[in-house]
Amino acid sequence: MLTPTSPESRDRHIAVVGAGMAGAAVAASLAQLGWLVEVLDAAPALGAGASGLPVGLAAPHVSQDDNVLSRITRMGVQATLQRAALLTETGFLTPADWGLSGLFEHRVQGKRALPSTAALTSEEMRSSTRASPARTEAAGFSAPVPALWHSQAAWLRPRPFVAAQLATAGITLRLGCAVHHLSQSEGHWHAWDADGLLLTRTPQLVLASAYETQALLQALVVSDAGLPLHFSLTPLRGQVSFGAVAHLSEATRRSLPRFPVNGHGSLISGVAAPNDSAAHWFVGSTFERDCTHATVRTQDHAVNQTQLNTLLPHLAQGMAQGFSETHIQGWAGMRCTLPDRLPAVGALDPVRWPGLLVCTGMGARGISLSVLCGELIAAELEENALPLPPELAKHMAAKRLGPSSARTPSN
Repeated sequence: MLTPTSPESRDRHIAVVGAGMAGAAVAASLAQLGWLVEVLDAAPALGAGASGLPVGLAAPHVSQDDNVLSRITRMGVQATLQRAALLTETGFLTPADWGLSGLFEHRVQGKRALPSTAALTSEEMRSSTRASPARTEAAGFSAPVPALWHSQAAWLRPRPFVAAQLATAGITLRLGCAVHHLSQSEGHWHAWDADGLLLTRTPQLVLASAYETQALLQALVVSDAGLPLHFSLTPLRGQVSFGAVAHLSEATRRSLPRFPVNGHGSLISGVAAPNDSAAHWFVGSTFERDCTHATVRTQDHAVNQTQLNTLLPHLAQGMAQGFSETHIQGWAGMRCTLPDRLPAVGALDPVRWPGLLVCTGMGARGISLSVLCGELIAAELEENALPLPPELAKHMAAKRLGPSSARTPSN
């Protein structure tokens, strides 16, 4: 193994700012290739940001024309499932942390049609299909509804997934380290806190700090007298409502689907909640743009309840008890997204800012995309084969948004 004092390790030392889904995925991908990875996060514990989501979905996005987002998300889900399976085999994850459950997608208002068979391989055709009558009945519908079944989909608890990835040999985690600004000199990047204390000095640095990435980059542009960034992260607040399954009536408990359902919000049931091993149900999430306050609001529980009533109407009456003030619990967090709905991954401007990379802008698809983004960063730094076709990778390339780039139209 490389040691911190060897010349080789100095060249293969990298710092990652952010210990959430993106930062953990990048760190794990690099550490597996022998890099010495230093992960800095402002929070005192893991899961303080969006990775504190109690449970979410690794799920494909489908579109009639099988667009760029659909193809990237499909490959991202596969990367997430493979990493989760490997972490389970090695004992870092447990069956309580994730499950390859499949996903029933209720096509509310006819959204998300499957692409033509000509656009997909036989394997892809088998993984996302029209929901069978048996699946539809198992979801609780007594009559046919427009719906899809995704066999390659899973529920996953982000915080244990993040912790498992950060346990990879070669990663040093430093919590309580808030990066205030960056500077570069003599071939190295310097990360400083608000008091001017040097937090790290490294030849390579990855910003995976979600919405905070924007401020760090803008400050760097000002100090560098550089061209303006075409980089505009939008904060996206989301709230999840959840409660103990035991608080529902026996009839309602029997009506809960045994697999996740989405299409207008989502329902996941039978999964443990944070700090509570009992089975819970989870509904959400809300989507509120340009909001940076991740506080739980009573009115947003009502929004989630309304979404659930549209998604699974037969559960409306039975779930009302679970949404009562006595039993309802909530979690709220902030994600961020870019105008074209695709993440920004890799070097922004390798000429002006050599060694500086970003991994952000996954919106509500962090579970589905973060591992693929980590693998893409590793491939870029190692100059290895890309984990997805080049024509898709270019749509994720951060340099499309860099100081010297032309503004890229939305997809």
